[in-house]
Amino acid sequence: MEKWKSESRPGKQLAAAVLSIVVGLVLVVGFHDFTGPGMTNSTAGFLLGVLLLAIGVLGFLVQGRQTVIVDPAARRITIEDRTRFGTKRRSIRFDDIVGVGIGYLGKRSNYVTCYYLVLKLKTGEEYPLFAPGRFYEGVSDRSVVEGWRMRLEKYILEDASAAVQG
Repeated sequence: MEKWKSESRPGKQLAAAVLSIVVGLVLVVGFHDFTGPGMTNSTAGFLLGVLLLAIGVLGFLVQGRQTVIVDPAARRITIEDRTRFGTKRRSIRFDDIVGVGIGYLGKRSNYVTCYYLVLKLKTGEEYPLFAPGRFYEGVSDRSVVEGWRMRLEKYILEDASAAVQG
């Protein structure tokens, strides 16, 4: 079997961060003149602006490219995160995976839902693969992510049975 390599879409991540910064700035400037005791609509607008501004700045700072390589021959998944602060790599052996599930972020009622794989490891840790916020192609379509899950499980099971027979 050949390697399966997938890369995130940092351009979309950057666009979301910039949009959040712009909307946050508009709200902060528009509602900066709140007065009176307690929570008012102006106070709420200002605080929402501050929150969006903070999310946007953090999103801009941590924006980067994530590469996931599933290597059936090596029986390993390698995740590489390249950000402004450097590169981090994590390697997960197939033997350390006890299950593969699907997680989601968002809700159907607002039409914004992102799906991703959840690796259940022997240690009890759950590791998100194709994580939300990284803007992988197809994350908004559950059937696409279900296809990823089945493909990964096939790689894990076929290689495990070949190792037992060999």
